[in-house]
Amino acid sequence: MIRAFAAGDEASLVTAWNHSLPADPTTAQWLRDRVLLDPNFDPEGLRVAVVDGEVAGCAYAVRRLVPLGTSLEPETGWIPFFFVAPGHRGRGLGRRLVEEALAFLTAHGRTRVDFAGYTPNYVLPGVDPEAYPSALRLLTGLGFAPVATAVAMDRRLVGYVTPPEVRELLRRRVAEGYEFRAPSDGELPELVRFATEQFSPDWGQLIRKFPDNRRLVIARRDRITGFAAYGAYPGTPDRFGPLGVDARERGTGLGKILLHQAMTAMRAEGLHAAWFLWTGEDSPAARLYGGAGYAVTRRFHVMRWTREQAREQAREQARER
Repeated sequence: MIRAFAAGDEASLVTAWNHSLPADPTTAQWLRDRVLLDPNFDPEGLRVAVVDGEVAGCAYAVRRLVPLGTSLEPETGWIPFFFVAPGHRGRGLGRRLVEEALAFLTAHGRTRVDFAGYTPNYVLPGVDPEAYPSALRLLTGLGFAPVATAVAMDRRLVGYVTPPEVRELLRRRVAEGYEFRAPSDGELPELVRFATEQFSPDWGQLIRKFPDNRRLVIARRDRITGFAAYGAYPGTPDRFGPLGVDARERGTGLGKILLHQAMTAMRAEGLHAAWFLWTGEDSPAARLYGGAGYAVTRRFHVMRWTREQAREQAREQARER
């Protein structure tokens, strides 16, 4: 039976998840905070497969009920995750679950569905083809196509010291009137506006809920011109990001200074590593991180389904038959 989520499913969902997605285990706290208490959560969108009274898998479909910034993104829905427990694979259950998730979203007028980059509560940027090749095949067979490749990067911090060239760059920018420091409480509204307007409403929301100013670094000269953060998500003090610099100030080295200032603060806390989940592999950000010693640890295919693609795929399959 496949049905909507019901109270009481939580513990068995977490158990089934951890059997099914060993590279990305979760906790009851994460499910509570990031799914069940998400203001966009609709229990009908969390499709749960039950076999002999046990949860055998699920697929989560979500659309915006509360705007992020000013938009409900009425054409877009997301499937942030799905899984089938190992003992129940090979019977078409995963396909049925994802089809039901798609049906839920299209019934609510969604003509585009992304796997998986739902903000603010995504699990992974997309499909990890190395860890979950069968998931990639399933999505492709249902009409999802890759639209981008994202990478996760990590860096060991044991023995880290700020490089001399970064210290010299910092000295020059300070002489020009820049400050690099944690923001005061009174500067947070400006920082929220900066992150929202320059980058995305998701970043603005993240700053608004930030747990500790000491894990934020801003660049300022008359106004905020950039920022870097770490420990933005509960339970992950070593997760770096986001980092952003005003488009008018790029090329001045502010991003490099902010990155290393944040890494220095992380090392001062005794953290042994820094990592993040998502940047474009060939992006300027990836080059910045690579120059600071970060290495790619995982790759993800960002996948998208559109009604037009699905119709074209159906026509091609009909022609082949």
